Amino acid sequence: MDQETTDYIINYFGNLMTKNEKLALKHQMSSFKSNENPQFRKIMIDKGWISSNPEITNLLENSYEVFKQNIVTRVMTETPEKVFFNNCPKCDKLARTPHAKQCRFCGYSWHHLIVAQFKLNDTIQITGRQFFLIGQIIEGEIREGQRIDLRILGLNKKIKIESIEFALKHQDEKVWEDISLGTNELTEQDKEYLKSIHPFKESLDIIIE
Repeated sequence: MDQETTDYIINYFGNLMTKNEKLALKHQMSSFKSNENPQFRKIMIDKGWISSNPEITNLLENSYEVFKQNIVTRVMTETPEKVFFNNCPKCDKLARTPHAKQCRFCGYSWHHLIVAQFKLNDTIQITGRQFFLIGQIIEGEIREGQRIDLRILGLNKKIKIESIEFALKHQDEKVWEDISLGTNELTEQDKEYLKSIHPFKESLDIIIE
């Protein structure tokens, strides 16, 4: 895999790395930053950011670049469906980040396909009804028939919004109203996956196609 794609996966899908891979990456970065500063290096060692554990350091024995390639090979073998490649709809080249909306190669912009941003806070399956994604609208307007792009969360799906309801929320004596987006287009495995990655860090694009 080329260097650009490798760095894209390492930089934006670090959640798919194993515990030891994350520790080895921290070891590499801390070692590099403190290479010419013994005092800073001692601080990194005391914090455990520079490791002496062979299980960690051996991952880097064949160079940092080989280490990154090994991570990407494993991720793309075990969980390829969880990596979202934000390719340009026109030229199909990889955008700089998963959130980019304009191609750095051909200049094409796909901002017009995104009608709203949705902050996902929770999910719920109501017996005999749809599966609901609950949260707040960050910007734009959401309507039935639009689609929720879940690729940034590791699900290669753009699910149709089949209903919109409101959910009253209570916490710390505060009361507010969230919006609930209902869909029937997720499998049981998809639903369990979404539940497993809570809390959600990324906002979701609401799109038209």
